[in-house]
Amino acid sequence: MISNNIEKILILAPHTDDGEFGCGASIYKWAQEGKQVYYATFSACKQSVLPQFPEDILITEVKAATQVLGVRPENLILYDYEVRTFNYHRQEILDDLIKLREKIQPDLVVMPSLNDIHQDHKTIAEEGVRAFKFYSILSYEMPWNNLVFNTTCFNTLTPEHVEQKITALKKYESQAHRPYSNPEFIKGLALSRGIQVNAPFAEVFEVVRWKL
Repeated sequence: MISNNIEKILILAPHTDDGEFGCGASIYKWAQEGKQVYYATFSACKQSVLPQFPEDILITEVKAATQVLGVRPENLILYDYEVRTFNYHRQEILDDLIKLREKIQPDLVVMPSLNDIHQDHKTIAEEGVRAFKFYSILSYEMPWNNLVFNTTCFNTLTPEHVEQKITALKKYESQAHRPYSNPEFIKGLALSRGIQVNAPFAEVFEVVRWKL
């Protein structure tokens, strides 16, 4: 169980499915514990959606997926930056993050790793640290994008938490072709992380900053 003095948790997802991939089971666990979970995503990737889907399909999918994880509809924040161009909009993104900080005043911010090699993920991580430098920050794991990752914080999970993550990710029909959306991979990663801390399952995070 996360610290009792943490009530408001802000998830920063560069693209609509990143939060679910990185920490979907934890989001569900935190919501079940009564935490206020906010989910901010910065692009619906309209420019990269496969042609057989509507260009705004990821907006529909993120609404469905986050609902499965227990995020209240009013706590889902959608921005419309063009995919793979975040590094050209750093100041605008930082301004939006500062507005989020002032509006939500989170106790914990969860975001991509500073070691994530995707240009959009890296921008959100770097600007996220700037905006929330006085707050507790954890970075979630995305092995396909992390050249290195410091496994310094483990959130232990039950089978229900992991299954709910898989159910949420299945809402992303437009992303089903991604190798890392395979339920066996999702469950296997959670299993291996759990074994590291003598738990059934776990998700792992890097501690960027922890404020006691």
